[in-house]
Amino acid sequence: MNNKTGRFTGVMMLLILLIIVMFFMALRTGVINITPLDVIRTLLGSGTDRQELVLFEFRLPRIILALLIGTGLAVSGAILQSITQNDLAEPGILGINTGAGFAVVLFIFFLQDSIGDVFSVLVMPLFALMGALLAALMIYVLAWKKGVSPIRLVLVGIGVNAGFSAALVILQLKMNPQDFRQVTVWLSGDIWSANWTFVLALLPWILILIPYALQKSNTLNVLNLGDDIAGGLGTKVEGDRRILLTIAVALAGASVAAGGAIAFLGLVVPHIVRRIIGPLHQYTIPISALMGGLLLMVSDTIGKNLLTPLEIPVGIVVAIISTPYFIYLLIKEK
Repeated sequence: MNNKTGRFTGVMMLLILLIIVMFFMALRTGVINITPLDVIRTLLGSGTDRQELVLFEFRLPRIILALLIGTGLAVSGAILQSITQNDLAEPGILGINTGAGFAVVLFIFFLQDSIGDVFSVLVMPLFALMGALLAALMIYVLAWKKGVSPIRLVLVGIGVNAGFSAALVILQLKMNPQDFRQVTVWLSGDIWSANWTFVLALLPWILILIPYALQKSNTLNVLNLGDDIAGGLGTKVEGDRRILLTIAVALAGASVAAGGAIAFLGLVVPHIVRRIIGPLHQYTIPISALMGGLLLMVSDTIGKNLLTPLEIPVGIVVAIISTPYFIYLLIKEK
């Protein structure tokens, strides 16, 4: 085992251990406090009816959703930073999250009341995917000039993000006050409907797309060297970039459908991971997945308990944690 593989294994084991510890901490904390021993008893089927209700119907699906959403956004950010060759790229900054959010808000505004709740939850990720794909298509077309320059991709993405944000404001102004407040909180990043149906709706996207992204690790490694070198090594640069962009967009869109437009997570996690383990994507993708899930689970636990009984949207907590590092990145990039 070489040093790189040994370090990768060590970091993976540490993150898995931290996730397990945080998992039990999140299960036991909340308005209704449950002791660690009662948590274990309840998970083994020996808890009271009240404890089973709290753990299995409220806390457990929310924790799993946080893990899945954080995983999806972190891997999406890792892919986008590679194909744009820009450390400041992430789904939120490029407008992909906003495009997905715009499609979901359209769905809520026009269609949610006319179909059942369960069907609504299953269809919502598809609408988010369509919105994210629309944003990505606009970015790609507007950035095209005898090929796609990574810098143009990022700059156009920032413009598309601003356009979708303006459209969202216009749409929100047409909503009734209750829906307006709900959508405003959700767009700031909020696991707004933590139930098993949402878990089952999001799980296939994560289980299918992340292994496929891992399979494309060598392609990402080559693209990270620059378009000219990648083309010289026989890579179909634009074709592979479109495939990888679609994977990143799908992961971000499905995550936004369940957790709102959570910003910065897809930016800081891949960057931290590269500093720890290096740029090879066969290492950065799985570690980004674990670190993203851990960060969002920690942020959600803080948001639920910091000002109990009030809840701070998880996106705001992520932004507070990530902003200092984001400022550092901006200074470094300049």
